[in-house]
Amino acid sequence: MTMSDELNKTIDVRSGEELDVGLIDDLMKSHISGLTGDPEIRQFASGHSNLTYAIQYGSKRFVLRRPPFGTKPKSGHSMIREYKVMNGLKDAFSAVPDTYFYLSDEDSPLGAECYVMELVDGYKPEKTMPPSLQFSASDNRTLCENFFSKLIELHAVDYKAAGLGDFGKPEGYVERQITGWNGRFERARTDDVEDFQDVRDWLVEKMPETEVGHSVLHGDYRLDNVILCKSNPHEIAAVLDWEISALGDPLMDLGNTLAYWTQKGDPEFLLNTTMQPCLDDGMMTREEICDFYAEKTGLDLSKFSYYHVYGIFRNAAILQQIYYRYYHGQSQNKAFAGFGAFVNVLGNHARDLINKSDI
Repeated sequence: MTMSDELNKTIDVRSGEELDVGLIDDLMKSHISGLTGDPEIRQFASGHSNLTYAIQYGSKRFVLRRPPFGTKPKSGHSMIREYKVMNGLKDAFSAVPDTYFYLSDEDSPLGAECYVMELVDGYKPEKTMPPSLQFSASDNRTLCENFFSKLIELHAVDYKAAGLGDFGKPEGYVERQITGWNGRFERARTDDVEDFQDVRDWLVEKMPETEVGHSVLHGDYRLDNVILCKSNPHEIAAVLDWEISALGDPLMDLGNTLAYWTQKGDPEFLLNTTMQPCLDDGMMTREEICDFYAEKTGLDLSKFSYYHVYGIFRNAAILQQIYYRYYHGQSQNKAFAGFGAFVNVLGNHARDLINKSDI
């Protein structure tokens, strides 16, 4: 059997990111029984943080994840964080890949920590749905409902029973996020970007007095971070990219998700940079999603604009940190040259949302 890239869209391994086939063979066979022959190694093109490889032995297929070469793993490249949350959730959440083993920096022959999980076969949405699926507006609506139902399912997991009680400190999550992102933005600000002090002050002043609860948060829940079931692509087979998962207020997670979810009437720059098929006919609007989430969970989302503004500003702060490095010559990547302008767009969008908010 030849590794198919029709569904999982693998590519030849990029130059400079090759893995030693013999080393990988020894590693895999020492941890997973029943493997024979030599492995075929390909790479997933998506993802700009951690490196993701497809490893195949006949009909058995796996995924290996490791940090970028030359980068000392930090919280943003944490393999143990991804591995621990997926390993804990495998019996409590229906859309997490099975995990096989994890190796620390000290134990890994790759020179960096890594882990191996199953390769879940299926369709991966990108800017639009895979054309071969020929999804109608009705199909998109069904998928959208299933996508957000899966997030609700994650938020309902008893994380303590799943062995994730020590995964982080859930209490005070909202305050830590607001204080943290406000500070990171200030430290990374450049002269050509507004300070958005009014937005930052509003996030502090309007902070909810209580948190609605504590759940496992994915942190980057988007349609382009899931695999759709091969036999029924309306269903979510697997949720990927758990590297910034945490424990905290679930509405903060929904706020992050809807900060990426664009719809008609949003600023043109946001519409042009949409990376998931949320603009396809039949997809729910943010208002419909909030109603759906509130109905399924029983939570009060009447003040959800706070969480949406937070998500927008978090995205602005993330981009500003990247732009800071380019602005000061620490990165020569020309793709980052326009990030400052994008930060201003996001900041002004957050300001507009605040002006329309009744909080």
